[in-house]
Amino acid sequence: MASSSGTSSGSSGVQNSGSEEDLQQLMDQRKRKRMISNRESARRSRLRKRKQLDDLMAEEAKFRMENNQIISRLNITTQHYLNMEAENSILRAQVTELSQRLQSLNEIISFLNANNGGFGIEENHSIAGSAYNNFMNQSCNSLFFNQQPIVGMPDFLQY
Repeated sequence: MASSSGTSSGSSGVQNSGSEEDLQQLMDQRKRKRMISNRESARRSRLRKRKQLDDLMAEEAKFRMENNQIISRLNITTQHYLNMEAENSILRAQVTELSQRLQSLNEIISFLNANNGGFGIEENHSIAGSAYNNFMNQSCNSLFFNQQPIVGMPDFLQY
């Protein structure tokens, strides 16, 4: 019996050690799988971060390009605005000059009417009217039909 119990305990000891070795191998195998899985997960995470960074860099480049285009359009618009301001300034000066000339002609007409200058009233109006018409024709021709561009005037506004 002793031998049978020794045999049984010896065989169970072998089974236990075999089972412990199997358990250890199983744990090692699980550990390796977990390490491989963790490495793969870290690799995927690095790839995601790299893709995110690349996407952000591409977006930054796109925004920089759009910003440069907006700045360029703003500069062009500002230049057009300044050109329009210069042209308006010239036109205001011309309006002032023409208003002064018209006032002078009206004063001449009033003077001629008041003094009657040896002419009849109809003749005064006729002389003053023809002088006024000549002046206006010359002024309009020089303003609107002059082929010389106004200095500082944008190309698209020149006649």
